[in-house]
Amino acid sequence: ILSLVPLPLRYNKTMIIDIKPPKQVLDILKTFKKAKYEIYIVGGVVRDAILNKPLYDWDFTTNAAPEQILKLFPEGFYDNKYGTVGVVNDETTDERLKIVEVTPFRLESEYSDKRRPDSVSFSKNIEDDLKRRDFTINAIALGFTGNIIDLFEGQKDLKNGLIRTVGDAHERFFEDALRIMRAVRISAELGFAIEKETLEALKKHAPLLSHIARERI
Repeated sequence: ILSLVPLPLRYNKTMIIDIKPPKQVLDILKTFKKAKYEIYIVGGVVRDAILNKPLYDWDFTTNAAPEQILKLFPEGFYDNKYGTVGVVNDETTDERLKIVEVTPFRLESEYSDKRRPDSVSFSKNIEDDLKRRDFTINAIALGFTGNIIDLFEGQKDLKNGLIRTVGDAHERFFEDALRIMRAVRISAELGFAIEKETLEALKKHAPLLSHIARERI
């Protein structure tokens, strides 16, 4: 059992999360720790852990560059401009753990196609990576020692059942139109309300969905 004692930077309510990460997840964490790199679990799985829901999609972010990640996991692969390395776990029978994605901390440029950044640059700061994410409840990072980095009060929004963008809502939706649908989907899945300013921006930028593939919608 990995007992996680969150230490949020801006939300001071102390809480404890007890989770049982799969062996493959623990092995990845231990490998990075042994190599003295920073490594955090990020995304929906952290949100679901706080909500005490089943944990499925394990994603990681690190201060290691793609080439450094591949040195730790030679069986992995890296074939994209976003720095994401697929760590292969052939020994597992769980299809969701056969390939686990590890992405360096990164900064993003403009999104000219309203879907993906034109370019990315790698960072050494977890804060840079978290501030580019879509919603506060998805911008919580969980460290190996159990520390939670929560720059945007994501835990508070989870407690209050709110979906709120990180930073300016108009900018977030204008960057990536798929976030409009993601907000609605997460609201439906969790029964959360969409925060007022986020909802107003969502409605205003709804026409941007024309940039999203119809089959994706």
